[in-house]
Amino acid sequence: MPSFQFELVSPERLLFAGEVDSVVVPASEGQITVLKDHAPFMSTMKPGVVEVSDGARTQRLFVRGGFADVSAKGLTILAEQAVPVEELDLAAIDAEIKNAEEDFNDARTDDARRAASERLSQLREVKAALGL
Repeated sequence: MPSFQFELVSPERLLFAGEVDSVVVPASEGQITVLKDHAPFMSTMKPGVVEVSDGARTQRLFVRGGFADVSAKGLTILAEQAVPVEELDLAAIDAEIKNAEEDFNDARTDDARRAASERLSQLREVKAALGL
């Protein structure tokens, strides 16, 4: 399968850089699978799992928001937070869910409630998708 350049960067570190066959991105519009010569696009990302395949193996990385940019050079993901799935633990996800619930309860405007509700829903989806 033809390969392309992929980089996943978080504020803390470069998590991945190299040639890959495909990347599944949790875009805000839904999951997008990027292959070599994909049409250029830029999208925001929702919390979810990025699946990176290089043909021999698949690596799963949890991202909490950010941007995905596909260009002629390949795919770059700038994540707000990113961590390999195997480094996640139930306590950390539950703590984020609790914080989102508190944000929802403390929201004073409809926009703030809507944003907190969306984040809470996304975190619960991630927890379910990870089987935690």
